[in-house]
Amino acid sequence: MNEETPARTDAPEAPAPGRRPRNIPTKVVGIAVWLIFLSDPVGDLVSGTHLPWATVLGTLGLLAFVAVYVSLFAKLVFGQGFRTLPPRTAWCALGAQFALACLLSLTLGDRWLALFVYVAVSAGATLPVRRARWAIPGVTLVMVLIGVARSDWHELEATALLPLMIGGAMVGVRQLVRTTQELREARATVAQLAANEERLRLARDLHDLLGHSLSLITLKSELAGRMLPAHPEQAAQQVADIEKVSRQALVDVREAVTGYRRATLPAELAGARTALTAAGIAADVPAETPDDLGDVPPEREEALAWALREAVTNVVRHSGARRCTVRLRRNQTLDGVFLELTVADDGRGAPAAPRRGNGLTGMGERLAEVGGTAEPDTTGPGFTLRARVPLPSDGL
Repeated sequence: MNEETPARTDAPEAPAPGRRPRNIPTKVVGIAVWLIFLSDPVGDLVSGTHLPWATVLGTLGLLAFVAVYVSLFAKLVFGQGFRTLPPRTAWCALGAQFALACLLSLTLGDRWLALFVYVAVSAGATLPVRRARWAIPGVTLVMVLIGVARSDWHELEATALLPLMIGGAMVGVRQLVRTTQELREARATVAQLAANEERLRLARDLHDLLGHSLSLITLKSELAGRMLPAHPEQAAQQVADIEKVSRQALVDVREAVTGYRRATLPAELAGARTALTAAGIAADVPAETPDDLGDVPPEREEALAWALREAVTNVVRHSGARRCTVRLRRNQTLDGVFLELTVADDGRGAPAAPRRGNGLTGMGERLAEVGGTAEPDTTGPGFTLRARVPLPSDGL
């Protein structure tokens, strides 16, 4: 695995919450797969059992039926995302499909009864649940009556329940898709609210930090201005006070900004899971830090959190792995007790002559500042990185 990374080691950006993935090929396949039930009508048309004019009219009727079905589902899948269509649009499309299914099956034979499966599927995908639960059995009943009128019941019983079952399954799929969309939108709303709350907290903290200092600087500046002509020594003292207050305000702001940027293990574990999943890598990442780790000093937790981010970034960018495992555990050694992070992948591993990049160099320096270490392991398949920081004895 190529270990060289840029100095900036931010995790890859995950898809924004609330944004629907644009998996157009999957959606096209999802629409086209149902056309398998057209094998019976198409086989009937090419069998040559009908007169030429009946074959032509049957072909036109079948094309019209498929056009209505495809346009209806294209509007649902690509336009509305399985949300309820306007009642007039839904009923017109269903009425057209139902009429064509009845006409073609009554005139051309029982092999055309498969069209009622599409009518039931369309009803399950477009109508509200309370109406679909009546429309789907109604379509099934009409299909059964037409089938009994044209053929023997024993030849029909194998397919009589298809519209009922597949239409009901479509109702479930539609509800699942809508629930997923609502959850995605709720997630986006929560993320937006969290961002707004963070901005408000930052504004409040900066006001608390700088409000008093800036007011004092303004007051002393005005006082120094009034003293300057007659009392330059006292004015100089006020200027010195202004410098002292401004320097302290600068220190406060830097400490506040550092606190906002401090990396934590729970946040980086969640970010690692998101980044790996977004890259198509199976992520075996703990949901939270283990309870038996004790109290980790903030500076040591931050160093290990940055190491986790760097390691996951390397996996995503360079490893070509299909699976990545992250472990965090308390480790007792002869040198003391350590908090050990292990990041292992099943990718292509390290090159024959690995070169230490800026990211790994920065990781090692950051860990060394708190007494920690980083040890790459290339002996097994893939690549493994072990980073550890010492735990204080009184926090165990």
